Amino acid sequence: QVQLIESGGGLVQAGGSLRLSCAASIGTNSRYPMGWFRQAPGKEREFVAAISWSGSTTYYADSMKGRFTISRDNAKNTVYLQMNSLEPEETAVYYCAAGDNMDPVVNMQQAPAYWGKGTLVTVSS
Repeated sequence: QVQLIESGGGLVQAGGSLRLSCAASIGTNSRYPMGWFRQAPGKEREFVAAISWSGSTTYYADSMKGRFTISRDNAKNTVYLQMNSLEPEETAVYYCAAGDNMDPVVNMQQAPAYWGKGTLVTVSS
């Protein structure tokens, strides 16, 4: 059983930055790929970023254009998403996600196995 809890959302001005955190109820020796998705009002949920269990491999959606960085600290069972140069259209609920233990990270772009409840990010103009 995997439980994911996001934090760090809030209100930020356009051009500003936020760092989201995801605390996972998994052991330090587990091998779960992790990632982030977001869903803006009236839009489909979309992939943002993913990271392998070791942190050695990462994937990003093309629309992020290098502004976002995903990382993880397995000793703390925590995954992070650093978001820079935020724009108002990126206002959304951001969801932490995880794949099955030992699944390859590439599959995170299509089929996460576990979801957090989300944290709201609001970017004002």
